[in-house]
Amino acid sequence: MTSHALPFAPSRERVLAQPVLDALFLATILTVTFHKLQWELAGSLTLSDVLTSVFLVVFAWDRLERGDARLTRTAAVALCFMAAFAILYLAGFYSLDTGQALAQWAKGMVKYVLHFGFLVACLALLARRSQRFYWYTLAAFVGGMALNSLYGVVQLVAAEVTGANLDEILVEPITSRQTGINVFGAIEGSEVFRPNALTGDPNHLGIELVIPLLVLTPLYLRLEPRHRLRVPLAVLIGFLLVVELATLSRSALLGLGVGALVLAVPYRRHLRRPAFLVPLGVVVALIGAFVLARLDFFLTVLRARTNTSSAAASPHFDVYGFIPDVLSTNPLLGLGLNNFAVYYEFVTGRTDFGPHSFYVATLVETGIVGTALFAVFVAWMFRRLGVARRIGRALAASDDPLAARVRPLAWGMTAALVATLVSNVFYLTMTFYYFYVFAALAVALPVVFGRRAEPR
Repeated sequence: MTSHALPFAPSRERVLAQPVLDALFLATILTVTFHKLQWELAGSLTLSDVLTSVFLVVFAWDRLERGDARLTRTAAVALCFMAAFAILYLAGFYSLDTGQALAQWAKGMVKYVLHFGFLVACLALLARRSQRFYWYTLAAFVGGMALNSLYGVVQLVAAEVTGANLDEILVEPITSRQTGINVFGAIEGSEVFRPNALTGDPNHLGIELVIPLLVLTPLYLRLEPRHRLRVPLAVLIGFLLVVELATLSRSALLGLGVGALVLAVPYRRHLRRPAFLVPLGVVVALIGAFVLARLDFFLTVLRARTNTSSAAASPHFDVYGFIPDVLSTNPLLGLGLNNFAVYYEFVTGRTDFGPHSFYVATLVETGIVGTALFAVFVAWMFRRLGVARRIGRALAASDDPLAARVRPLAWGMTAALVATLVSNVFYLTMTFYYFYVFAALAVALPVVFGRRAEPR
């Protein structure tokens, strides 16, 4: 089968059905991980939040102008989840008893409305666009992370070679906020830097990169030998893996390892082929040569990152001790959305101390009811990905070449979802915007590829 018969091939079809609306949509997704690009405007608003606000207004105006309120079943279910979470958070409002708690709750609600509203609108939009537009959307999501990673590499090189703060030159003039690369510590008189790129935290960058690594790998393995994207994808995956390792994020590597085990089941035969072994060998050789050049230095860093009794690691475990205290006083609804830091300031002495775990945050802030609701939402995501895998099998049974795209994508997103869930045991990225975009892309898979119509 030649590559021109499959997706990823050039086409003259009109991809942007509504150029302004679709461009806003893709721009939002492209910048969804650029957390440092934010301003204090009635709270912290990122560039993607601003773009989302404009997109949602244009999207709603377009629907009103057309008199069109139709939603696909998937988008309607997502809207029901949005309403259920809104009711939960509004009920938690009555647990607030200080002005600071109310302010934190309000900030959380603004972010929730923007992010979940975008998820619903994303599903509604993708259902009415071509399969090729879905690939453009996925490319924007991955491309944003690749640009973020590229900035992180330049940031790291600038700090290592010249000691310069790249953020001070490029980011601060735009945002008027002081930011910079993460300094892990000093060894033998040399500072150890961890790139955080535009995310603000190296662990956030590492956990976010788990998604493109796991989603792109099975797609790459199933590409035809002479496909035009085979080499670019191999280079991109290798580059993202190097940046992943440079973040020194234990949570990210844990998630990546578990996600890789998920992929190893359906793609185990590909793991012995040159298409997998050669790029992996190149990455290992490059990293190995770099490490051997400063072996003592990197051994010290490795010991520091694997010491679970250190002061940096203990907060990730200690926060789980807060759960019984909260469940004994506010078992059903918790302390209120975005209020962990407020109620545990007396323990930590800090006003910005996060729970360092998505699951602790969910239990503490939304109680048993909120935790159960989120579990149902995640189960729905897994179910939709299961439907996508069945569609892939059906396409394969009918010898449809599209199966070589749909099945790998569904498996990659399944592995990425598992990896993200594991990574968030000790970190808190599933409240970030990128997870809502990933959720929309995952849930939309059966909608986009389940129909047997030609792309418009």
